Amino acid sequence: MPRSVNAVASRRRRKRILKLAKGYYGSRSKVYTIAKNTVEKGLQYAYRDRKTKKREFRALWIQRINAGARQHGISYSQLIGKLNAKNIGLNRKVLADLALNNPEAFKAVVDAVK
Repeated sequence: MPRSVNAVASRRRRKRILKLAKGYYGSRSKVYTIAKNTVEKGLQYAYRDRKTKKREFRALWIQRINAGARQHGISYSQLIGKLNAKNIGLNRKVLADLALNNPEAFKAVVDAVK
């Protein structure tokens, strides 16, 4: 009896990897074994950096709030502490957006907690 090979599934698997490797430099997008390693590593980075992205954005928001708050004579930690004490439920993303794009509204928030 002849050897049975599932060529359809093998080809589909290789095409999927090579499609994911599209745009990579040189043999990383042409040679299956190299493309497979590169794609796997890229997916590991993507998984890791989905978490890192959240940390980086929170840090950015905190920097923006701090810069905006210090223009009005209050530090970031004092501002956040007073917001929590007065039960003003604005999160850091919204506060950072106000500080950057709508300074008058941010000043009103700062004045409300002073």
